[in-house]
Amino acid sequence: MKNKKETKTTFISKGDVAKNRKAHFDFEIGDKIEAGIALNGNEVKSLRLGRCSLKEAYVKEKKGEIYLTGVHIPAYNQGGFIKPDEYRARKLLLHKNQIHKFAGIANMGGKALVPLKIYFNKRGIAKVLIAIGIGKKKVDKRETIKQRDWDRQKSRLNKLK
Repeated sequence: MKNKKETKTTFISKGDVAKNRKAHFDFEIGDKIEAGIALNGNEVKSLRLGRCSLKEAYVKEKKGEIYLTGVHIPAYNQGGFIKPDEYRARKLLLHKNQIHKFAGIANMGGKALVPLKIYFNKRGIAKVLIAIGIGKKKVDKRETIKQRDWDRQKSRLNKLK
């Protein structure tokens, strides 16, 4: 007889870990690029458990390098007694020409570098998809909401037929 509850942890080896769902609402998305992330071992294990949040994440340029800031990766439970900062800035691994291109865009007014999702590629390496985002105004956001509602109503009407 088994008296103890068995907890089965499932690891993510391929696919999405976290998505920034609000990015498409707040920004018009332009060019996209895939970048590697410099992570600690415990952070990778935490990502494999699917524990990550991109809600308030953004990308910034500092000293000729690009950093992912505001990403919440909680500490791994069995990671030992040294707990790293969960909100630390993580360096993105890009080629120099990509860094120069995106660093110039990050310093322009009205544009921002937005992380869209964190995922594991086919080889099992953690990657982040970043895009150039042009900020939407309230009018544009209202139009997006109206279009979404209209699409929802159309699908409901088509189901009734």
